Amino acid sequence: MCCLGLGGCAGTPAHAPLATVPPLLNYVGQAQVPSGAVFDGTVIGGLSAVSYDAGRQVYYVVSDDRSEHNPARFYVVRISLSDKGIGDVTFTEMHPLLDQSGQPFRPLDVNATPPVVPPDPEGIAFDAARQRLYWSSEGERIINGPVLLDPWVRTAALDGAYLGQFALPPNLAMSAQNTGPRRNRALEGLALTPDGRSLFAAMEDPGYNDGPESNGNQGVLTRITKLDVATSAPVAQYAYPMEPAASPADRNGVSDLVALSDTTFLVLERSDSAPPVVRVFRADIGGATDVLTLPSLTGAQLTPISKSLAIDLSHTAGLTAPIANLEGITLGPKLPGGRQSVLLVSDNDFSSAKVTQFVLLAM
Repeated sequence: MCCLGLGGCAGTPAHAPLATVPPLLNYVGQAQVPSGAVFDGTVIGGLSAVSYDAGRQVYYVVSDDRSEHNPARFYVVRISLSDKGIGDVTFTEMHPLLDQSGQPFRPLDVNATPPVVPPDPEGIAFDAARQRLYWSSEGERIINGPVLLDPWVRTAALDGAYLGQFALPPNLAMSAQNTGPRRNRALEGLALTPDGRSLFAAMEDPGYNDGPESNGNQGVLTRITKLDVATSAPVAQYAYPMEPAASPADRNGVSDLVALSDTTFLVLERSDSAPPVVRVFRADIGGATDVLTLPSLTGAQLTPISKSLAIDLSHTAGLTAPIANLEGITLGPKLPGGRQSVLLVSDNDFSSAKVTQFVLLAM
């Protein structure tokens, strides 16, 4: 057990203006894990998604380490929350994500025969009813070769063992041509609905078919796919209107999401600029067009997901330290005062100049 007790501290890419509503979320506090911290023989870093287990009162946090520093893995973490902020952050378990043969994933080796291509873990969601985890990988796209690995959503036991894989629609398959997802801009976030029937998987950026990458000039549409948990099959897909990149960023991205109901979500958008621009939106798929069979979102007549700003962490008073590259979001327990906790985690890119940050919001 590692206790890091650092407490207290519309048919086109353009879309309608955001609804003006009171802030849904309020900043409460944060805690940091130092760069280079080690637990169970692994470097704590690259934390890209988080999901809460209310029964055990722990968080599952996945690292986007592509078996470069240590095998692809997730951690079990206990985090003490109060109405005033975050107390102890305690890493209690580490589990490698295992392949179909029961082995940890090996590091990337494009010169091997066949090439060894590990996953790029980015999303994680805990299923309380079935006592298992879902996790997503962005895949790989190296066109000189080519080396292609499709994005995936897999099911894992709580010890990381492989249990199965979801089918994904053809528009999420990697290609050496200018179709399908872009490299390192594919499946990023996962959210299980409260009824446990549907799993939503969000693309970080549009695929080639759906238009240009996010930029500072206009918003773009990216896809969120609805998967049926019982059949492991895609059943719908929706166009999410992502904000234009805000200065100093030149690119924005959907990093994660968490379900509030069967149709409403908190969606985390962030840039990887310095300093990062981080915003959380309340999104609703009710009334949005199902685009599962649309080959392209460019120029299509459709109704995108509706959204409103919940909090802009780039312009929030009371921050005790600058906001880091926040990539994961989950609902935690109710705080003592009755408010719903929302926990975010940052990806430090395994950089010695960056920390891992947990941020507490209240809803």
